[in-house]
Amino acid sequence: MQTKQFDFDGIMPDNGNYFGMPLSPDEAALVLVSAPWDVTVATREGSSYAPDAIIEASRFIGLSDPANGDSWRKGIATAPIDYTIQDASHRLRSDALRIIKLLDEMGLSFIENIISDRRLKRINEMSAQINENIYNQTKQWLAKGKIVGLVGGDQSTIYGAVKAVGEKYGRIGVLHIDSQCDMDEESRGFDYSNSSVMRNLMQDVAQIECYMGVGMRDFTPAVWRKVQEDPRMNVCTAEDVSRREFEGATWRSVCDEIVAKLPDNVYVSLDIDALTLECSPHTGVRVPGGLPFQRVVYLLERLVESGRRIVGFDLTEVVPDLNDKSDAAIAARLLFKMCNVALKHHHAVEII
Repeated sequence: MQTKQFDFDGIMPDNGNYFGMPLSPDEAALVLVSAPWDVTVATREGSSYAPDAIIEASRFIGLSDPANGDSWRKGIATAPIDYTIQDASHRLRSDALRIIKLLDEMGLSFIENIISDRRLKRINEMSAQINENIYNQTKQWLAKGKIVGLVGGDQSTIYGAVKAVGEKYGRIGVLHIDSQCDMDEESRGFDYSNSSVMRNLMQDVAQIECYMGVGMRDFTPAVWRKVQEDPRMNVCTAEDVSRREFEGATWRSVCDEIVAKLPDNVYVSLDIDALTLECSPHTGVRVPGGLPFQRVVYLLERLVESGRRIVGFDLTEVVPDLNDKSDAAIAARLLFKMCNVALKHHHAVEII
């Protein structure tokens, strides 16, 4: 490791790593895996470009984080980005758009169309391969004692990462910060989509003993019934938060109630559209009433201050814009905070 040549008080080099960190994954305590995939999103596409955009924006972040003890000095590294994921995403996106359009026009009868069925088969097969790719990458670094953070892409990309974390740690809770629960029963025939990923995980990953949703403010009747009927599921909606505060509760007390429902090992899944609209002006889902940036960070800080461990995390649904760099800049700062909080109580020593 050669860090003496780097000026950590200046702009970090353009070396293709998040935050310009001059570390290999084997050296660092935390490894960031990228998933540039967004084939099945029904709204605005573009999150497949997020990892590169966030890497570029992250070079300009001041690295001092007094609130979390400069935990980044334990090491944040970037796993090699598999750009075949992005290539496949761009190749299959037109097929997905055609299916979405046919569904809007014809309903489920579009499945009977052999051309659409062939398109759907291609998308579902590749989605399963992407899940396996992310699963294998995550499992590889977990086996070496690393914390793994995933940078999407859309939220469907988290499936393999959560599966690997569950296998590694046994019993886990999922803290899902989002505008929606992503519990749809069916999503246009797609086996894996951002709108059904949490349903798939709750169904397939037996190690998830608790789901804690925060900031949700958009539900279908079926999803709301699911929330009420499944004993593993807890949701603190955006309206719940506002009402509690209007009636005199502090954000700290609300955070502590959220954290109390979670087990010792927690996977944090953060969709950028959980935040207020100015924090994600170009994301695909735009629902008013989101959480302010600092409140999300404070919730994560209260999580680790309680003694619980962040055993994995993701940041998804960031849609960069060529003319407005704010999405990537805000996401980069949020990612840095997530890394620092996750590393705060990690057993690793400082290496920088």
